[in-house]
Amino acid sequence: MRRLRVRTVVMKLSMWRVLLLTFLLAVVPTVFLAQQVPHPPDRPDGKQQPAQPPRPGSPQSDEPATTFKVNVKLVNVFATVTDQSGAPVGGLTKDDFHIFEDGKEQSIALFARESDLPLSIVLAIDASLSTRKDLPLELESARRFAHAILRPVDAISLYQFSQFVSEVIPFSSDLRVVDRGIARIRSQSSTALYDAVYLGARALIPREGRKVLVVITDGGDTSSKISYSEAVRAAQTAEAIVYSIIMVPVEASAGRDIGGEHALIQISHDTGGRYFYASNLSELDKAFKQISEELRTQYLIAYYPARQISGDYRKISVVVEPQAAEKISAAGLRVRHRTGYYNSKLE
Repeated sequence: MRRLRVRTVVMKLSMWRVLLLTFLLAVVPTVFLAQQVPHPPDRPDGKQQPAQPPRPGSPQSDEPATTFKVNVKLVNVFATVTDQSGAPVGGLTKDDFHIFEDGKEQSIALFARESDLPLSIVLAIDASLSTRKDLPLELESARRFAHAILRPVDAISLYQFSQFVSEVIPFSSDLRVVDRGIARIRSQSSTALYDAVYLGARALIPREGRKVLVVITDGGDTSSKISYSEAVRAAQTAEAIVYSIIMVPVEASAGRDIGGEHALIQISHDTGGRYFYASNLSELDKAFKQISEELRTQYLIAYYPARQISGDYRKISVVVEPQAAEKISAAGLRVRHRTGYYNSKLE
């Protein structure tokens, strides 16, 4: 009898264990999961938000995520306005200008008269044998130009080019450094004109403010490794304004190499600069003076391209309102600026 009672108690305990285990298996996971999975947030009316489908690109979605990147570049255009005599014109306002990209008018995002913006100037001097006679005049006039234009916020880098191109001094605002650099230039052999334009422009790319490349040469090119088109692209990519001073005994003298001369004229035009002919110190000084005056009377017109168009090169044109001439009592206004820009960076 005692054994039967013991067996009955053991059976009852076993049944309780089974029931307890069943309860734990059924209830505890549900409670645990309920604590781990967050509920949707409540609405202001106290009700729960309905479940939302998973977002594209989320772990619960099979749809791929789509990422859009917008790269809008502010395009800076430095413009020089002159009257019918070629003198720089100041006093114009934003409303006097219209700017176009690939024929479509753009909204001007930034306008300023940039007489005080810092200047970075690369002064590239032809030291080939063909310029040996004129080199002392070139150097003296370049020295005067540096002393006339350089302010503490400005900087000049001096290059000389013959068969090779070399940086005589890096960018400096110290006139003593500039003078010592000019004094070190010596005549050498052939002429790498396009190489000088290319390397001078590349040096200007990281500079801030206005960027200017002044080239003093007789216009010949006999040993460049860089092509004309590469030189132009480098200048436009750098946003450099190219001024060319062409040294010739007589402007129409027969037999001289005019290939590089015509190339410089075109580069000056495409970058919003200007070219000059000079045959003596007085004409050199006059050319440098006109460059200085223009650099002190420029306009900055900047815009964000209104639309993205296929193609690497974009054409720019700037127009001055006809009424602007009457407002400032000037006639025959002309505007010079770079003719375009490239979307891709220089290799």
